[in-house]
Amino acid sequence: MAGGKIFQPSTKIRLTNVSIVRLRKGGKRFEVACYKNKVTEWRTGVEKDIDEVLQIHQIYVNVSKGQVAKTEELRKCFNTDDVNEVIKEVLMKGEQQVSDKERHHQLDNMLRDIATVVAEKCVNPATQQPYTVTMIEKVMADIHYSVNPNRSAKQQALDVIKQIQEQKIVPISRAQMRIRISMPRKDAKRLRDKMLELVAKIEDEERDEGGGEEYEQVCLIDPGQYRAVTELVSGVPKGAGAVEILSLRDINDEDSTLN
Repeated sequence: MAGGKIFQPSTKIRLTNVSIVRLRKGGKRFEVACYKNKVTEWRTGVEKDIDEVLQIHQIYVNVSKGQVAKTEELRKCFNTDDVNEVIKEVLMKGEQQVSDKERHHQLDNMLRDIATVVAEKCVNPATQQPYTVTMIEKVMADIHYSVNPNRSAKQQALDVIKQIQEQKIVPISRAQMRIRISMPRKDAKRLRDKMLELVAKIEDEERDEGGGEEYEQVCLIDPGQYRAVTELVSGVPKGAGAVEILSLRDINDEDSTLN
């Protein structure tokens, strides 16, 4: 249209489900347009495909106005004109532009996710009873835990468990795993002392040599000992040893309370 303002289709963006990530560098502002909820997934490694994160594979100085960053600006501020590299830096180091309401909602969801992971992985060691998600949320408030939206819920759950244990707000420990260990009886005799150091409780085992050449044990271990157990059993000659996970956590499913 004569005299009309022309927009290039490649630069005009309709702000639908868009989340803008902004990075200031070298006195300039650089932005990328992303899908909502995908930025955190990219930063925590949940999402590997950058095309699933970006609305448009482009770097802007102003997304809303469709103003694309010039190549000279990229080279001056980032020491490269490789668009992919600059996009990755903006995604990882930039600030996600969200409203206060959206940010509050994101933090609430993340806090809930962290509490859920802790509740799934831990028990009261005195009773072997699990804590509810609501209980863990209360304890997180008591220790004044600050949610980091750029770290995964699993990563932060480990921090929460450690802080609860250090501050002794409530007794808490990782729930034990139930596993079955099997190997030739002669190897079981040789490795028995080492296995006992790694096992929290033996629930069942075939100690009677009349039971044949194969030894089998069902036991509980702390999750942190699983790798050591598998490494020990993998050392059995000819691959004759095996470890089978029977349950990822052993708990008493009765209702629990915070005392």
